[in-house]
Amino acid sequence: MTDSPERLLLIIEDDEAFARTLSRSFERRGYRVLVAPGHDEAASLLERHSPGYAVVDLKLKGNSSGLACVQLLHEHDPDMLIVVLTGFASIATAVEAIKLGAVQYLAKPSNTDDIEAAFGHVAGNTEVELTGRSTSIKTLEWERIHAVLAETDFNISEAARRLGLHRRTLARKLEKQRVK
Repeated sequence: MTDSPERLLLIIEDDEAFARTLSRSFERRGYRVLVAPGHDEAASLLERHSPGYAVVDLKLKGNSSGLACVQLLHEHDPDMLIVVLTGFASIATAVEAIKLGAVQYLAKPSNTDDIEAAFGHVAGNTEVELTGRSTSIKTLEWERIHAVLAETDFNISEAARRLGLHRRTLARKLEKQRVK
């Protein structure tokens, strides 16, 4: 390992334009940035580098899960500060990301300020405001769908089978609820 983890950041993001924008923004803040579009490329970079920070997209190309990347990064260095970004936020994936070693989980759109602040908020916060609103049936359904998607590594056909839905029905539900 040749790099000091001090200001070395690994971004695991398959959207090239977003990865480039995020990379430039962090470089302006004094970070040295490495970018990997997926798990295998990240594993290869970890053979030569030891980043202290990582930003991981939850859903990568080919319905690949960023959760496997979080696990890889945490196994490489348990002290690495890992932030998961997603346009498909759910309680199930947030819990799993934290269990696997992420320090924060942010819904897109998140900017560099949000991510850098997340690196600094590693400890839990007892002052988080609790809502008095109960969870709706739609939210519960959405959480269950995402839990099954995570279990199946985002394989829509297998998730639909496990949920007892037709594949097209599941695809329509996902399209309706898509976070943009």
